[in-house]
Amino acid sequence: MSNYQAPMRDMQFLLHEVFNAEQLWQRMPAVAELIDKDTADAILSEGAKLTSEVIAPLNRNSDEQGATWTNGDVTTPDGFDKAYQLYCDGGWGGLSGDPEHGGMGMPKMLQSFVEEMTQSASISFALYPMLTAGASLALSAHASTEMKQTYLENMYSGKWAGTMCLTEPHAGSDLGIMTAKAEPLDDGSFALSGTKIFITGGEQDLTENIIHLVLAKIPGAPEGPRGISMFVVPKFLLNDDGSLGARNPVTCGSIEHKMGIKGSATCVMNFDSAKGFLVGEENKGLNYMFTMMNYERLGMGIQGVGAAESSYQQAAEYAIERIQGRSATGVKSADKKADSLIVHPDVRKMLLTMRAFNEGGRCFSTYVAKQLDIVKFSDDDNEKKQAEQLVALLTPVAKAFMTDMAYESCNLGQMVFGGHGYVREWGQEQLVRDVRIAQIYEGTNGIQALDLLGRKVVANQGKFLELYFTEISNFIENNAEQQALAAFTKPLASALQKLKAITQLIITLQSDDKDMVGASATDYLAAFGLLSYAYMWAMMAEKSSDQADENFYQAKLYVGEFFIARLLPRIDGHILAIEAGSKSLMAMPEGLFNYNH
Repeated sequence: MSNYQAPMRDMQFLLHEVFNAEQLWQRMPAVAELIDKDTADAILSEGAKLTSEVIAPLNRNSDEQGATWTNGDVTTPDGFDKAYQLYCDGGWGGLSGDPEHGGMGMPKMLQSFVEEMTQSASISFALYPMLTAGASLALSAHASTEMKQTYLENMYSGKWAGTMCLTEPHAGSDLGIMTAKAEPLDDGSFALSGTKIFITGGEQDLTENIIHLVLAKIPGAPEGPRGISMFVVPKFLLNDDGSLGARNPVTCGSIEHKMGIKGSATCVMNFDSAKGFLVGEENKGLNYMFTMMNYERLGMGIQGVGAAESSYQQAAEYAIERIQGRSATGVKSADKKADSLIVHPDVRKMLLTMRAFNEGGRCFSTYVAKQLDIVKFSDDDNEKKQAEQLVALLTPVAKAFMTDMAYESCNLGQMVFGGHGYVREWGQEQLVRDVRIAQIYEGTNGIQALDLLGRKVVANQGKFLELYFTEISNFIENNAEQQALAAFTKPLASALQKLKAITQLIITLQSDDKDMVGASATDYLAAFGLLSYAYMWAMMAEKSSDQADENFYQAKLYVGEFFIARLLPRIDGHILAIEAGSKSLMAMPEGLFNYNH
């Protein structure tokens, strides 16, 4: 099914009403002259047309056909080349790029919505420009002026693509043990050797050149992650005039056969003394890569919401049209042999759960994108510092909680369809398979949870956390007299106190129980995510309560009240699990995990 329609009204509600984007942009000189409400809405409208009319119809075939590999060459699914050209012709690849090098300079808050539309239409397609945007961001932030001039314009235009080459067969999350090496050459360049795996778009037939960003170690570099450098390794080297020259010895050895995202080429890349060029300083590569990782990890959360939005749209339409059984409260459709699925409480619970997580996630991703915009564009140093701290704190939550809830939502969408959800032609089983990867790549969700609790909470004694909690407390206090919001602010206040208490308990116990952080991390992130979504729903309710006579705002309040009543209470189960400590997790001897022991 390819009847996806971008949720324009909800995106405009968040942008213009909840977060007052125009006011934010007007006090940021770098974007004030580039964008206003009309421009933002026009960009969203054009993005909606491209994704629904051009990209979404390709999604099913991209799964059926997949990307193919023959003797080092990769062919993308039918139609991707034409859709990619239309995407490039519209300037979408440079939407938030540096204007000095051909980008449009748009804020992340706006770009995140276009990202979601593209991910909703086809994750496989969206991954190609997404990786190029991430590589461009890293170069824009850390490359020399000459290197930016050499690569960025063609990457923003989509003429050239970009990749990020981190993982090796033996080194996944632990990049410090990578073995890829970069030998210095007399001309100042480097000869890179090694194998990288799981490289999205490492080879494809959409662009004339591919600019690989490769992490490797220079001989004599410090051990571990402190000795990693970043290099640009083009598929084709460039002549002095910028035209394409000789083929660099970097090749695709194979592509992976995957559970989902089959139209996205996931490549094994072999570097055989390939010529590369150092980005920035030696041994700073991991720091440089994390510049883009904050954006990419938010992008993973957005990817999850995109897939879950498609699933919801299909499931809601099916539940309204499909007739099965009669309502428990009496016949609703006397002219039909049965009532529609939508009359049944369990079907409604599934749909409301999907919608509550989708809209809460969209609001949360916009909130994090706002912080990224402040970091990038604000002239207020104190404001920038606070936003940086919030980004550090919330990025693992955006990546992990948003994708966890998206996977749950896509599974629920499949359940609404019943047996048809298990059949390929309806599209739901593809969404379940495609969205599963979002919980795994860019750092598994378990790694994100350890990052949140271990590094962002315990390691600094809750410093970043206090900033976020204070903001939530101020919102509650400022709306204390609003009786219409009491159904949101009181449960939010209760959840906040519970998270404060469990945070302090973990900080207290972890000094004696070294497994406490690891044992608590995933439950803590889930509880943190639920609190954050409750805050998002309270902000959305604040903007909706005075306009509840309109259908859009009525629906917003109904869904928000469902989240507070039926989903926020999950926080208590996660807190109970944390309070149980690490004993039951760590007590069983290692050998007993093997049934054949």
